Amino acid sequence: MVVVASHLRVKVRGVAIRTAFAAIALSQFAAADALHAQAEDASFTDFPFLVHCEAAGVDHAFYLSKIDPDGVAVYISPDRLAGTLTITGKAQLIGGEGSGNCAGKTLEQLRSTGQAYYLQR
Repeated sequence: MVVVASHLRVKVRGVAIRTAFAAIALSQFAAADALHAQAEDASFTDFPFLVHCEAAGVDHAFYLSKIDPDGVAVYISPDRLAGTLTITGKAQLIGGEGSGNCAGKTLEQLRSTGQAYYLQR
């Protein structure tokens, strides 16, 4: 009887783990669809024209270069530094250490700290 109960517990645990894994996988697909729908709506008016960042005592101006089809805005500085930003994500430096005062900030945080500059219409 003990062997049957132990076998049943192992079987139930396996089903629970597979169910949890399936739920996680499905939630990732749902989140990806939501982000994709949001990315399709992203336009130049959603992003600042310029983002001002300071790193190691040097001020840098990052200019909006393009918005990828997946909603990732690419910013480039005159000294060939580059970074990315999304509507709901955080600023990231491309190909380097993210030690400046923009790294890891959301678009809203860049706005509130006065580091995001928009074109006037």
